[in-house]
Amino acid sequence: MSSSPIMIDAATLRQHLPFPALIAALRAAFAAGAEAPLRHRHALGDADTLLLMPAWSNGADGTMGVKIVSVFPGNNRLGMAAVSSTYLLCDRATGRHLAVLDGGELTGRRTAAASALAADYLARDDARRLLVVGAGHVAGLLPAAMAAVRPIRTVRVWNHRPERRDRLVAALRADGFDAAATDDLAAEAACCDIVSCATLSTVALIEGAWLRPGVHVDLVGSYTPSMREVDDAVMSRARAYIDTDAALSEAGDITQALTSGALARAAIAGDLAALCRGEIAGRRDGGEITLFKSVGSALEDLAAARLAWASWPG
Repeated sequence: MSSSPIMIDAATLRQHLPFPALIAALRAAFAAGAEAPLRHRHALGDADTLLLMPAWSNGADGTMGVKIVSVFPGNNRLGMAAVSSTYLLCDRATGRHLAVLDGGELTGRRTAAASALAADYLARDDARRLLVVGAGHVAGLLPAAMAAVRPIRTVRVWNHRPERRDRLVAALRADGFDAAATDDLAAEAACCDIVSCATLSTVALIEGAWLRPGVHVDLVGSYTPSMREVDDAVMSRARAYIDTDAALSEAGDITQALTSGALARAAIAGDLAALCRGEIAGRRDGGEITLFKSVGSALEDLAAARLAWASWPG
């Protein structure tokens, strides 16, 4: 193996992180655990931000890594991406740099895979119809990820920008899904088996009154306390699970419901690690409404980077 780190770009990552293998890697990582400190956030003036997300494993796999994310909102005026990220994977025993990976693709794929991992415990076994709320990068990955754990063939897409929604629908059709656009969130939420939201919304998009028994709600957005994707009625009707304890302070859907009283801290059934270790039960019956709220974890980045590096030829 060369002493220089290998470089893995976004296109190559897509080949080396197929969802069945990535979901299995996340399941093993959550069950085993890792050291994953809270992300380091450094303000660079009024708007710009530097984020560092480290994690390391003390197990036999022997790896550590850090994701570096720069958020510069003003780049939009320059025709540049506002967010740039890179992941550095290292050997735990020696500190040797093993791989440098595209952080955007790594984050998108591990985020969708974490939602699918949770759905494997929380969605009905016969879930076939998926509603995707949002049309960004992660939203586009959710159908393939969910299809790795449930027989998803029918996908409906809602987005506040019709042109982006329609582009995603066309891409999903090209991938073999029965995909179509919708303008009626209430009607689709009432008939889908899984509702996945991946937006930047600060107001509730999904109402609890719309949900039928047995639905699974997957919330990917609302990663700050000011953001929200579902209303209090959803939170009060559903049996809620989180990816990590960070959701208790970072996720608006959780924090706002705790503040209003729609959700009690004791009512949160558990986290993804406990599900993967078999310490808590997932879905209990076909009529239960379940909900999973993720904010992301450096453990997921490490597991995904390790998988990509391990499958690299040579």
